[in-house]
Amino acid sequence: MGKIPEIKSHISYVRERQLTTVTFNNSFATLPEVFYTKQSAAPAPNPAWIATNTRLASELGIDPAFLSSDAGLAMVSGQKLPQGADPLAIVYAGHQFGGWSPRLGDGRALLLGEVAGYDIQLKGSGRTPYSRGGDGKSAVGPVIREYIVSEAMHALGVPTTRALAAVTTGESVFRETALPGAILTRVASSHVRVGTFQYFYANNDKKALLTLANYVIDRHYPDARKAENPIQALYAAIITGQAKLIALWLKFGFIHGVMNTDNCQIAGETIDYGPCAFMDDFDPMKVFSSIDQQGRYAWGRQPHMAHWNLARLGEALSPIWGTDEDAAVEGIQTTLEAFGTAFNTHFQNAFAQKLGLNTPNTAFQETTFQTMATQSVDFTLFYSHLRRLGTGDHQSQFTALFNDKAAAESWLEQWHATKSENGVAPDESQALMKAANPIYIPRNHRVENAIQAGTAGDYAPMYRLIEVLQNPFEQQKGADDYEDAPKPTEVVQQTFCGT
Repeated sequence: MGKIPEIKSHISYVRERQLTTVTFNNSFATLPEVFYTKQSAAPAPNPAWIATNTRLASELGIDPAFLSSDAGLAMVSGQKLPQGADPLAIVYAGHQFGGWSPRLGDGRALLLGEVAGYDIQLKGSGRTPYSRGGDGKSAVGPVIREYIVSEAMHALGVPTTRALAAVTTGESVFRETALPGAILTRVASSHVRVGTFQYFYANNDKKALLTLANYVIDRHYPDARKAENPIQALYAAIITGQAKLIALWLKFGFIHGVMNTDNCQIAGETIDYGPCAFMDDFDPMKVFSSIDQQGRYAWGRQPHMAHWNLARLGEALSPIWGTDEDAAVEGIQTTLEAFGTAFNTHFQNAFAQKLGLNTPNTAFQETTFQTMATQSVDFTLFYSHLRRLGTGDHQSQFTALFNDKAAAESWLEQWHATKSENGVAPDESQALMKAANPIYIPRNHRVENAIQAGTAGDYAPMYRLIEVLQNPFEQQKGADDYEDAPKPTEVVQQTFCGT
């Protein structure tokens, strides 16, 4: 079965020592009941471990031995909760692929409360009033995907929700076929979304909008309270966070797949890893989601869609902006204009670093994208071989990525000339590329392999992949296969939502 990462599963040892249990509080539960429905998780007949993230547990002040104990298993399967946990499902609305859904909410998740200021949520824990006919449960595949990809994103330096634990429930869930049921324990700075504000805006509930805004300000953006217009300052802070986040997605070739307003989190973290994927061959209009038939959330369209989502947030905040309607609209539009400037700055700086430049060169970056697209170059390998030119046989490996060797050589000549014009020293250029260009990402075919194996009860591929992805920027012995692009028979064309 292989080594289990971060797991201390020696229960006999755990029982010999005094365990430090977890104490929750749930600040969201102090809000009026219009914001949520309180309920317990569905029964899990025979919960069993998939993985525990003891490193994250330690960061949260949770005793890793407790997490890996029988009591920890009972907690993360929702069967017996520690002191202070107050499970609830949050209501929200959202635009899904541009279409309005007036009532969504946590249809298969329960917020237990907070530990060390972070939300702890169970995903796949059963039906809630917001399940809309679904069973509220999760199959093991989506749980494995989110565990792997969210932890990989964290290692890459991308703001993200995290995975504290994953367990099977001991029962089957039914999708196209019967599959093992599972629950993910998700950690996030917040589970408030743009869609949370939209729900109360659509219901003309100004009082709830103001209550929610004050909650978000007090918990996540306290500096906004000092501003002349705290609502505008809150909006500006959320815009700034989203601009940075989307630039990082593009930097690493990540495609979210479902950038609906209910999946746009107000704390600036990546949330809801459904039909997400990382690009192999570069294509600005690449889409993996089986749902996204029109390419709405393609790699290159993600900044535009983030801007669209943020415009919807501005609409939702307009009743509590604090001025008359015309002035509010003008203030929202002016504040939103900052997104483009902030995103472009983050984006240009990120790709300058990926090319080993200390200042952006927009024209050369466009040339690079055009060359990569026309030559069907693997996105990650292009930059990871570039950072290692001059060592091993990475020169030949780099040119082999291109359909036409002459195109590779021509681009390299332009690159060297651009670096010379940039005035960047060789050591500085190398350091910039090493910090910006990972060698390992959660390749889609590797994730799918882990899912297929895990569905059959073998978690070894998952454990090994997580182990490699914990150090994405460092060359690792025995990990060459995890760097490789997929073979033609391994290419993943579509990913699917977990519901």
